[in-house]
Amino acid sequence: MQSAPTRSNLLILRDRLAHARAGYLLLEHKREALAHELSILLQDAAATEAEAEKRFDAAYKSLYEARMRMGSDRLQWASLAPAAEVRTETTVHSVMGVATRLVQVEVEPRPLPYSLGDTSAALDDARTRWLDVAELIARLAETTTAVWRLAAELQKTQRRVNALEQAVIPQLEAQLHSIAESIEEQEREAFARAKRVKLRRQARDGEEEGRGYGLSSSVGAN
Repeated sequence: MQSAPTRSNLLILRDRLAHARAGYLLLEHKREALAHELSILLQDAAATEAEAEKRFDAAYKSLYEARMRMGSDRLQWASLAPAAEVRTETTVHSVMGVATRLVQVEVEPRPLPYSLGDTSAALDDARTRWLDVAELIARLAETTTAVWRLAAELQKTQRRVNALEQAVIPQLEAQLHSIAESIEEQEREAFARAKRVKLRRQARDGEEEGRGYGLSSSVGAN
């Protein structure tokens, strides 16, 4: 909105422009830091996902082999009992003001719930490999969630940077320039009026002085 061309509004706009530029610099630094952190997290998430795929693939293969050796019914019976105690702990970690959760998982295997003579060694291998998967799932969820939250914050920060750079700051600069020009024009007009008044006053004073000189001359002649 266009403000009235007054000096008070000029000072207000200068203050707003200074704050907008300072905010732009802060947001730009935040955007760069978020982009850097996101790049590191993306690499970590990609490595964790690749490792998870390898562990899932190995676990499914071992489970398939156990089913082939023992049969589906015996495998299902042997898998009824819990294989481990799983304890999780989450803590909140802040990255550039973005809250992310660090997940710690502790997997403690339980004693085998079946006799070794009734099962195949493939089942033991499958059990071990699925416990390895359980340890990695928490890390995968942690990195994936952090990536999504940082990406959302980066997108929001980028929108604010664009708004300041392309809309807010140019509009404030345009308003400031317009008001400054209006004030300068007002000052020039006031100066011109003052000069005209001074010239008229000098002319009037000169005329009065001339009339007074003429009157004194005629009196002297008489």
